[in-house]
Amino acid sequence: MKCNKEKNLENCTCTYTGCPKQGICCECIRYHLKSRQLPGCCFPKDAEKTYDRSFEHFARLVAQKKV
Repeated sequence: MKCNKEKNLENCTCTYTGCPKQGICCECIRYHLKSRQLPGCCFPKDAEKTYDRSFEHFARLVAQKKV
């Protein structure tokens, strides 16, 4: 499968500018799931900036109806 990195970057909301996985969604997801996290694109803008990508943080946001 060919990666659509340039197209993915158009919608990538990750604010971690040094990340080598930006635009390579399959690597990003694999990386975060290993650490019981979700990628930044799963979070609202203000929550993504905290860099707390944990499942627990995501669950709190869902409970607060922010996601």
